[in-house]
Amino acid sequence: MAVNKQPPCPSGRYWRVKAGDTLYLIALRTGTTVAELLRLNPGVDPHNLQIGRLICLPPERICPSGVFWVVEPGDTLFSIARSTGTTVEKLLELNPGINPRNLQVGQTICLPG
Repeated sequence: MAVNKQPPCPSGRYWRVKAGDTLYLIALRTGTTVAELLRLNPGVDPHNLQIGRLICLPPERICPSGVFWVVEPGDTLFSIARSTGTTVEKLLELNPGINPRNLQVGQTICLPG
């Protein structure tokens, strides 16, 4: 009988690893960082994620406005800011941890209200 040595997840939020997943992609899709995922998942080998393993996620990020932009091909923070009448600085403030030089298609960006 296998013993689960994974510590409990404080947030109660998990990601089940699928084929092709990396900690980097999981972090992008869930609005966090690789460093935070490693902190929450001691013992996880980022170079050898096991399909089916549950990865503990941080608490869901709060977007005060409840309004999100879903990144599409060609989007930049500048183009998103221009399209929504805000600034890149405000987008960075609302979305700590995103890499403005590496937005991913499907990534969600919190917009101001």
